[in-house]
Amino acid sequence: MDATDTPSRNRFPALFNFRDVGGLTGHGGRRVRRGRLYRSDSLHRIDETDRAAFAALGIRTVIDLRRPTEVARDGRVPAYDGLSYRHIHPEHEDWAEQQYEPGSDLARYLADRYADLARTGTAGLAEAVGLIADSANAPVVVHCVAGKDRTGIVCGLTLAVLGVADEDIAADYALSTEASERFHAWVVSTMPDAPELPAPYLASPVGAMRTFLAELREGYGSVEGYLRHAGVTDAQLAALRAHLLD
Repeated sequence: MDATDTPSRNRFPALFNFRDVGGLTGHGGRRVRRGRLYRSDSLHRIDETDRAAFAALGIRTVIDLRRPTEVARDGRVPAYDGLSYRHIHPEHEDWAEQQYEPGSDLARYLADRYADLARTGTAGLAEAVGLIADSANAPVVVHCVAGKDRTGIVCGLTLAVLGVADEDIAADYALSTEASERFHAWVVSTMPDAPELPAPYLASPVGAMRTFLAELREGYGSVEGYLRHAGVTDAQLAALRAHLLD
């Protein structure tokens, strides 16, 4: 992975986890195109000082994967001219219902939460991947709150369809750990009385994404099989490869 893709090269000072998903190797040695799909933490923090940098990317579509309560609490990306905003909430259980036990296998815990979301959030995940597949929507930025879990699932599924190796998908996912550390430092400095964030909110171990993808294939035969089950068409899968691979 190119160093320019790391979260430390963030274009927006108010964000912690914005990066280009392109540059990885997919089917037949073809590269995932840069400047077509981005991932991020919540874009509600973008302000007018970032407008020129945001406009320079030419982003046409924002896919916001947060819960409706999260959108109501924090707000959304500014309504810039020409920007299409799509709020998609893949249904999933609140993590508070399945709390992490400190000292237990964190990667296993996260993989289980991702599997739960893939089971209950099929319609939302299919809609998100379908939007990414349509070249008319590109460039697209996908985000949730931290840009690592829900966003990581959508980007992981997309990259898998493009033929990117699981190890490379997991390595991209793991970049969010550095971003989470910077976010945590910001929380501590700006909200010193805020409660300590639980480990699952800050870590992105490679094993979590690797296990999630492996077990998804065990259940559905392939990532494409899962997405077809969710409602993504063969035409959309073909379109995804056509415009996101060099």
